[in-house]
Formats: sequence, structure tokens, C-alpha cells
Amino acid sequence: MGHKTWLILVIFTCLIASSCGRELQAKHKDNFAVYNHTLATILVEYASAVYMSDLTELFTWTCERCDGLTKGFEVIELVVDIQNCLQAFVGVAKDLNAIVIAFRGTQEHSLQNWVEDLFWKQLDLNYPGMPDAMVHHGFYTAYHNTTIRPGILHAVKKAKEFYGDLEIMVTGHSMGGAMASFCALDLTVNHEAKNVQVMTFGQPRIGNAAFTSYYSKLVPNTIRVTNDHDIVPHLPPYYSYFPQKTYHHFPREVWLYNLGLGSLVYRVEKVCDGSGEDPACSRSVTGNSIADHLNYYGVDLMCQQWRSCRIVMDPRVAEYGETDHKGNIVLSRDPAIVDLKMNSQSNEGGVTSST
Repeated sequence: MGHKTWLILVIFTCLIASSCGRELQAKHKDNFAVYNHTLATILVEYASAVYMSDLTELFTWTCERCDGLTKGFEVIELVVDIQNCLQAFVGVAKDLNAIVIAFRGTQEHSLQNWVEDLFWKQLDLNYPGMPDAMVHHGFYTAYHNTTIRPGILHAVKKAKEFYGDLEIMVTGHSMGGAMASFCALDLTVNHEAKNVQVMTFGQPRIGNAAFTSYYSKLVPNTIRVTNDHDIVPHLPPYYSYFPQKTYHHFPREVWLYNLGLGSLVYRVEKVCDGSGEDPACSRSVTGNSIADHLNYYGVDLMCQQWRSCRIVMDPRVAEYGETDHKGNIVLSRDPAIVDLKMNSQSNEGGVTSST
């Protein structure tokens, strides 16, 4: 073996040694969010309700999921991006004294196809204003480059003008959790919101370690809830041997899992460390369950017809809405109007749309 070949081998070995066995630790502040079980059980109901396809019932908060711990919620704006099958709402929860923003997970493909696609997603977009920070282009675009963002920002401004400077709580499940995170960062960085709280359920990774460091500094009041063997929090994959190029979760994770002691089974809610990638939490299991992805705290997080982007809307709701040339829908109301004066229980003459 020639001298040049040996030199190349030595250099290559050094490069491998510098990356193997050493994970890149994202830099985080120590003022992490404090987990609140009661708040989690409330916000998961909002994350579930946003999956409802009957826009009239959702807008008037009379749907079958618009009850229980979320009863009395007042929707200010409901936004539906038909092309991308995205949906979100903004409203005020007076019992929480907060503006609540909820994002629906993707339905563009079947969940199985979407999960398989995430295995191959690379970091492919530089986040503006954050050196070395890279994010998932699809998740970033879903929030920033659709009708969702302007609708959300308009509604938050309107709510603050009427109710004052309320705390903002942002939630979502699956891809909706990814959008919720980008929304919270947007509100903090670009719209000077000082009181943004985030709680997501079954959220995928959305950026690298550099992005995670920025995010946790700017939006420290963030909780990511993961459930047992839920597959989606394991995606896109985390590669400890390529720390500069891999996706990385931000903190703080709360991992829900069952602990069996003989014939007894206890539900554990484990608050994880501040790394975002605690090896003793969801990373300690294989993460191969779709069933664990679709139910958190006993609440279903999916549409009744998962593969469909079908929506239903009563014609009488049209006076509260606008539809652009692409068919995207924004339903909006003045916060001062409590009663929408609409019989939302009747679907006779309803309008159905699907993509």
C-alpha cells in the first residue's frame, strides 16, 4: 500500500472517529416548561377537534368533539387550505384565559405512506435569520407558504384587540404539531409575542441541532408529548453518528407509557431531560406503532375518514366566510358576537367539498 493511500486512510479514519460515538448536544436554556397533566388533557381535546370535517359544527363549536374540557370555546377564525388538506382554528378559551391555536395533522396521503416518506426526508431548508439552522422544507412550507399563516396571524391580532394581551397556547398532533412549532416561533420572532406556550402530541422532528438550540431559547415554554411506541416522534430519523446532518428534537419531552407490575398496569407520564433526545424516553423503544400515534390520553386524534380531505359546510355559514379562487376557506367572526345564530345541527342543504 502506497504512502498516499495510507494518508487517505488515516484522514478518513480520523473523520469517522470524530463523529462516531459522540452526539451533538443542542444548547438549551434551563428554563424549560413545567408539565401540567390537566392542561395536557385539555389541549389534546383541541388537537382532536380540529380534525372534524363539518366546518359548520366546528365553527360554532357544536361538534361531537367540541364538548367536555373545551366546552364554551369561542372560535374566531377557521382556516382550511383545500390544496394541501390543512386545517387550523384560532379562538379564545375563557377558562384558560388564553388564545388557543390548533393545527390538524396531514391527510394528503394515507398515514402509512406519509410515515414511509418521512424515513427519507433530508434537512433541506435554511431557516431565515438562524445561522446553520436547517429544517424540513415540507413542514416549514405547510405553515409559512399556505393560506394557514395569514389566517392565523389575522385572528390572533383580532383576538388581542378585543380581549387584550392574553397568553397564546398553540397545539397540534402529528404534522399539526410541526406546524404549531413553526407558528409559535413565528409569533415570537416576527410578531413580538411574549407569552407563547406550545404543547404538541406525536410530533415529528422538524430541524437540526442548531435549529433546536435557537427554538428552545426563543420558545422555552414548549412540551412535546409522546406516547409509548408511537412511530412518528422517531421520524425523520435521528442519526447519532452524523450529528451535524441529522434531525434533532427540541425539549421538553413528556413520554407516556405503560408500566406493568404483575397483573397491574400503571400509566406513567415521564418528564424527560432537557436534551430533546433523552435516550431513556421514547428513544428507548423501537417506535413502530401507528395505533399509539392515533390516541393520546384516551382521545382519538384522527378524522373519521383518514384518507379523505372531505369537508361539509352549511350554506348559512357563508356570511362568515370567504373562499379564494383556489377554493381555500376562511371562516371569521367578530369576537364581540357570541351567538352565531345558526342551527348547526341541520346538514340539510349542506355543501360538501373534497380533494
